[in-house]
Amino acid sequence: MQKLVGLVRRCVEDYHMIESGDKIAVGVSGGKDSLALLVFLAELRKYNHIPFELGAITIDMGLGMDYSGIENLCRELDVPLRIVRTEIGPIIFDYRKEKNPCSMCAKMRRGALNQAILDMGYNKLALGHHYDDAVETFVMSLLFEGRISCFQPVTELDRTGITQIRPMLYIHEVTIDNFAARAKLPVLTNRCPVDKHTKREEVKELVYSLSKTYPDLKERIFGAMQRYPLPAWEPRGRYKRPKDQV
Repeated sequence: MQKLVGLVRRCVEDYHMIESGDKIAVGVSGGKDSLALLVFLAELRKYNHIPFELGAITIDMGLGMDYSGIENLCRELDVPLRIVRTEIGPIIFDYRKEKNPCSMCAKMRRGALNQAILDMGYNKLALGHHYDDAVETFVMSLLFEGRISCFQPVTELDRTGITQIRPMLYIHEVTIDNFAARAKLPVLTNRCPVDKHTKREEVKELVYSLSKTYPDLKERIFGAMQRYPLPAWEPRGRYKRPKDQV
């Protein structure tokens, strides 16, 4: 825990993610990434020299998922949780029968999440994107859009006044997997009909395959994103890959 929270703290400091008095909501989907982020920020809140408030928001897609485990975890962490009930899932899959549902689903979830954040008075949204997500997004942009791009560590949403932050960019996916298992986090099974059948999964498999031949591939891509740098990706402190993440 101490090592992983240290990586989160370093990412937060490198990209100036948290300021005194911030009210931060973690977007909790029920997956391992968002649950791990919630735990790390709750721990960081205890010792961080910059005080901030922390909450959690879950968008219920209307797919019949049980969030009682997340409710229990939030009580243990002393983090207020709001579950926003929606019919996004039935609208997309049953009513509209979308052939390519991911884009519309993301847009609708984002809208519901942003509205809940504004209603509850939060000014920042913490998302559970990690090191591997960044590398895969970069590769996806290159392959499918023909451009060099990625999401930013800190994103200002002009229309809402909300700031998105991604504090886990220095933590590898396998590290999060192992932490979630050791900590027995209440990870939910994704009931989305297209889960594991997306372009992102294709790219994940591609990067995994290439990494067998080029072990430093992900490190080189991540470093290139910071050195180039992509917009908003140059850190205050030069990133070095944390060793022995397991």
